Amino acid sequence: MHKGACLCGAVRFEVQGDLPTPDACHCSQCRKASGHFWASTDVAKSAVTIHGEEQVRWFQSSEKVRRGFCGTCGSQLFWDPVHHDKIAIAMGAFDAPTGTRLGKHIFTADKGDYYAIADGLPQNAQ
Repeated sequence: MHKGACLCGAVRFEVQGDLPTPDACHCSQCRKASGHFWASTDVAKSAVTIHGEEQVRWFQSSEKVRRGFCGTCGSQLFWDPVHHDKIAIAMGAFDAPTGTRLGKHIFTADKGDYYAIADGLPQNAQ
């Protein structure tokens, strides 16, 4: 089991099982929502338990996706593709150790001009 929380602790979560390989999304929406790029892992919704769920606020960022954050401290926690059985959880919100490593970068064509991606991981332009 893996545990994590927002900055203030009002929202806590648990994930049953191993964490899938995370990716880093560099699209403009993820950069604006997170303040940089968004690193997350996609897990089955059935494997996630959220404590303090009444504190989660949802922002419908597109027709197909909503983003969940703590209504108290503002920590961005979830990227939820509506009508799918998986949810992405922010890697930075997990307690260590996570037992996984970043696997790839996505939407690199949209990345910020103020940084380079130089870790040698695969990069998908879209």
